[in-house]
Amino acid sequence: MTIATPERYAEMLDAARRGGYAYPAINVTSTQTLNAALQGFAEAESDGIIQVSVGGSAYFSGQAVNDRVVGSLAFAAFAHEVAARYPGITVALHTDHCAKQYLDSWVRPLLDHEIEQVKRGEEPTFQSHMWDGSTVPLEENLDIAAELLDKSVRAHTVLEIEIGAVGGEEDGHSAAIDERLYSTPADGLRVAERLGLGEHGRYMAAFTFGNVHGSYKPGVVKLRPDLLGRIQSEVWQALCDGRLTEASCVSTCTLPDMVEGKPFALVFHGGSGSTPEEIAQAVSHGVVKMNIDTDTQYAFTRAIAGHMFKHYDSVLKVDGEVGEKKFYDPRSWGKKAEKAMAARVVEACQQLGSAGKALK
Repeated sequence: MTIATPERYAEMLDAARRGGYAYPAINVTSTQTLNAALQGFAEAESDGIIQVSVGGSAYFSGQAVNDRVVGSLAFAAFAHEVAARYPGITVALHTDHCAKQYLDSWVRPLLDHEIEQVKRGEEPTFQSHMWDGSTVPLEENLDIAAELLDKSVRAHTVLEIEIGAVGGEEDGHSAAIDERLYSTPADGLRVAERLGLGEHGRYMAAFTFGNVHGSYKPGVVKLRPDLLGRIQSEVWQALCDGRLTEASCVSTCTLPDMVEGKPFALVFHGGSGSTPEEIAQAVSHGVVKMNIDTDTQYAFTRAIAGHMFKHYDSVLKVDGEVGEKKFYDPRSWGKKAEKAMAARVVEACQQLGSAGKALK
């Protein structure tokens, strides 16, 4: 396994768009969860994406340092070293959900760092970054996206944007579960007008269709994956009709990553608890990346909880006893946690159709 170059990442995304499958994007917060993600992708024989959130990146640097950029670079350095020991598949590194208040202390510095790397003839540290404009008006969202897209082009990275609000809570940011969770075809048209469809730089779009972060009981989350199909269809028709002011001069045949009827490379956020049918329908409409966080967090922690309950008297020095070091040694429960999380990554690869499709 190697970390993707910009060219390899583009090849991965193109293969998913043409092949009708998506990559799991696994959030990690430590070297243990990073190892679990790598193991899972290797076992599934799948390429994939590993990402850190605003809180995860700071956590990587240690609670005493608490620096997002330092943590992000440490995460990437570890990933580059360890991923090289997994032959046969490729992973891309991504920063996830950067809201407006974190841009200047996280993604902009990372992009500036990568622009300098490219100037020196080096590969960028990350392959993509996400701008989460879900809390600002659409026009402001797209103004910032245009600025970041320009930086992304110079950094040889891909930009991910979010249009609409994802409900639930992640890293201290929360949004209500209401009508704002549903993007519209008009939103899609405005994105294409403002950012183009690849001619100004490559990006992925997370339109919302009822997505909610976290884990909820059945019936709470009302997904409408058919909305993604409507957005794709209406933007494609506008492109074919020449109605897009920014993209009308671009022939569909000049965009090498374009798939007929699906002008956007889409991202699926907040998918925990989604039915296999809902996931399959979303992927059929052009989703190439699906974020996986809550489910892998639970798989990792559930294995630790099982170990602790089973060996209660050994991991605690109960009633003046000394316990058993082999059970409270972090490696004993850590291996079980990594194995359980890796199995959940394999499941995600199988569900999204990327298993067994690692590029050669």
